[in-house]
Amino acid sequence: MHTGKKPCYSNNGMLTTIAASNGPVEYAIEGSVFAGGAIIQWLRDELKLLNCAAESHGYAVSVPGTGGVYMVPAFTGLGAPYRDMYARGTLLGLTRGTTKEHIIRAALESIAFQCNSLLEAIINDTDIPVKRLKVYGGASSNDFLMSFQANISNYPVQRPTILETTALGAAYLAGLAIGFWESITILKKIETVEKHFHHQWIIKRGKKN
Repeated sequence: MHTGKKPCYSNNGMLTTIAASNGPVEYAIEGSVFAGGAIIQWLRDELKLLNCAAESHGYAVSVPGTGGVYMVPAFTGLGAPYRDMYARGTLLGLTRGTTKEHIIRAALESIAFQCNSLLEAIINDTDIPVKRLKVYGGASSNDFLMSFQANISNYPVQRPTILETTALGAAYLAGLAIGFWESITILKKIETVEKHFHHQWIIKRGKKN
């Protein structure tokens, strides 16, 4: 989250960093998980449950839920806000009726749960209101994941037309530096959104003590 001209320091394991800018120094607060999209790669490459990452959407929506299955993808520990390098992954709730569809859906849900933990930490560290979540990267192409993220976070999710936002941001900064674009205001006008995902479950949220 961009926090403006003053750095915001976390009480929840987040990091204070300098936000990318071509003007006065501004700051952001951020956290990272150690396994996000790599979870789907693991299902594909190690467990052989998928032929390609895109198949995960179809499997996830083919069942009404996870059947009580939950995944904690702590393959290399847990990142913010837990910061536990000794944590290890678990797959809970398995029964004789568990199918690969349940496991794949639980894996996708685990990505959203981790992101939601970061969001809660940011909300508790700042007084900045959250209006929407902007997503990018390969995992954001999964409609089920984006819908589930919007539901558990209780915020609309906005997916851009260009998913490789890091590369796009670097191009924007380079363009600003050489005068190809005159200002960030112009960039905001050309920003395009491919799809919005709106939350359907209403969750009451309040700031933790």
